[in-house]
Amino acid sequence: MSLSKRATVYFDPEVHKALKMKAVETSTSISVLLDKLVRQEFLEDQEDLKIFNDRAAEPSITYEKLISDLKKNGKI
Repeated sequence: MSLSKRATVYFDPEVHKALKMKAVETSTSISVLLDKLVRQEFLEDQEDLKIFNDRAAEPSITYEKLISDLKKNGKI
C-alpha cells in the first residue's frame, strides 16, 4: 500500500505503545495500520448512513406514544 499524505497524530502513551506492538505483531507500520483502521471506520459509517437513509421514510413515533403503547400491550 502506498501512502502519500502525512499527518501528525498525538496519542496517549499507552495507546501508542499498543499501536507499536500491534504493528510489530502484524509486520506492518503504524501508518499502514492506522490507514486500514480509518478506512474501516469510513466503511462502517457508510453502512450506517445507508441504513439511516433506507429507514428515513419510516413513520416516527414519540417517546410518550412508545411508552403508552408498551403499557397498553402489557410490556411494562
